[in-house]
Amino acid sequence: MIVHTCFSFYDSPEIINQAVYCGFVIGLDRMNDYAEFPGEPPLGLRSVLKCGSSQLPDEKSMRLQVVLRPNFMTAMISRLRTLSATGIALGSAASVFLIGCWSITVAAEEDQRSWQYEHEDILIEEAREDEPKLDRFSATKALTYLDNGATAWSRSRSCIACHTNGSYLRMRPLLTKSAGKPLEELHAFFVSELERFEKQAGEDFPSVLKSVKPIQIVYIAMGLAEWDAQVSGHLSGETRRALDLMFAVQSDSGAWGYGIDCWPPFESSPYQMTTVAAMAAATAPGWRKNVTEQKHITGLAKIRQWLSDTPPPHDYGKTLLLWASTRWPQLLDESRSKKIVDELLQRQQPDGGWSIRSFARPEEWGDGRRAEKLRGEVDFDSPPSDGHMTGLVMITLLDAGVPTEDPRIQQGVEWVKNNQRKSGRWWTRSLNTDKFHFITFSSTLYCLVALDKSGALMP
Repeated sequence: MIVHTCFSFYDSPEIINQAVYCGFVIGLDRMNDYAEFPGEPPLGLRSVLKCGSSQLPDEKSMRLQVVLRPNFMTAMISRLRTLSATGIALGSAASVFLIGCWSITVAAEEDQRSWQYEHEDILIEEAREDEPKLDRFSATKALTYLDNGATAWSRSRSCIACHTNGSYLRMRPLLTKSAGKPLEELHAFFVSELERFEKQAGEDFPSVLKSVKPIQIVYIAMGLAEWDAQVSGHLSGETRRALDLMFAVQSDSGAWGYGIDCWPPFESSPYQMTTVAAMAAATAPGWRKNVTEQKHITGLAKIRQWLSDTPPPHDYGKTLLLWASTRWPQLLDESRSKKIVDELLQRQQPDGGWSIRSFARPEEWGDGRRAEKLRGEVDFDSPPSDGHMTGLVMITLLDAGVPTEDPRIQQGVEWVKNNQRKSGRWWTRSLNTDKFHFITFSSTLYCLVALDKSGALMP
């Protein structure tokens, strides 16, 4: 249960102090345990919310946006009972405040849903492990989930994220022949983001080297290249510009994504990002084979050298390397490619799927900060098959030349068809937090493309 609301106090600082102190701090100890604050509250108020200090800024009015967590109502009722039993007098301002909290909590009880993606009339419920499965596979439900999720993210967040719209424009064009074109709105959004980064690079180039910006630029190039390859059928000026910018932010070593290693499996390592950049360069129609500018020739050589010299950080990285080599064969020799194919086939689980958690030790994901969370999962010793890895491995194997009639591919097809959820997506538990599970978005893309490549997407 999550409810978005606002508390407004229009009175003296003393009344603000009493209400917040009694209602939040004394009442619930640390309000941050029971709520989130999307807007950044003033420094003084932050100290109240986090550590119980009664020192508030001297402001005549204050407006605080609050997102209540599911445990809020239970904690509030418990605290009210305790206060009643001990006879503590809260004072008029705090009492009114607590009554307001009570009213909000009761209203929140009427809507038990929370959203994975949300924007205006697009509401996609949270991804859950216990979400029921569909009785039979539905491509329509999956495609609707993808279109709505990518649209809601782009409109509400106004940024490119690897796990959602970045994956959408990278993968959805591959379904064009079977399921129709991807959304033009998403293509236009990527072009507008390219223009924004180009403008920023022209004004202050070092700024586009910071944080996740090089990663976003790589995904822009990848998405536009795939659009050209699958939708328009020719290399566009936008994709040329995106590749120019992508190579402009390439590191001297030849890789991308240094310093961004906290959100596996996407924003998790230079290895992951460099394989995406390699695929972008190899996918843009005719671009790599006809490149003439020395800066691009040098950049391409750096990619090959870096991927040759740098061991994959885990077996998931090996999968990405093999996948990239299906677009750019010179990245892997035939014997090494065959070895990885054999390893992937051996990792298939008895139910026909694959599990992402069996492709790396917990400490190997990103910078290792998720290890404790991953080792604490109840199924750590026998992780279940999931949509992300099953779809990704099937795509990679098929692109690497494993025939669709291979029994192991057909077992994978059956797993995919039997494990779609009612929302249209495929479940994969996040490697990061047990909250939004955005990885279910890429899971759905991978599963659909795997079915399409297997000839099993449409009747």
